[in-house]
Amino acid sequence: MTDPIADFLTRIRNAITAKHKVVEIPASNLKKDITKILYEKGYILSYKYVDDGTQGIIKIALKYHPESKVSAIKSLERISRPGLRKYASVDKLPRVLNGLGIAILSTSQGVITDKEARKLKVGGEVLCYVY
Repeated sequence: MTDPIADFLTRIRNAITAKHKVVEIPASNLKKDITKILYEKGYILSYKYVDDGTQGIIKIALKYHPESKVSAIKSLERISRPGLRKYASVDKLPRVLNGLGIAILSTSQGVITDKEARKLKVGGEVLCYVY
């Protein structure tokens, strides 16, 4: 697999399209950090790391509106990819939907959102947009 983050986002996107309640994804430290951010910002219901002896699995419970069954995640978009890396300095950090969405960045301070990066005054690689 050449782009595990794109695979992570695609699995979530496909599970939302199929209206699944839970999606299982092969684990890595970067994927765990992205999942933690999605949980903290309210885009997913819950998550659990299952150690299966090898790589491990992240089980993500997706969040839907109770009556209309519309997902909390409208769009997951991969920005920086292995063929074309996208970096942003502090003054050029992206704003997703004028601040309604989040951009997830990999910085020297760890994996954080665009708002946290502005507070910490750090730039980094723009991994994805979520709204």
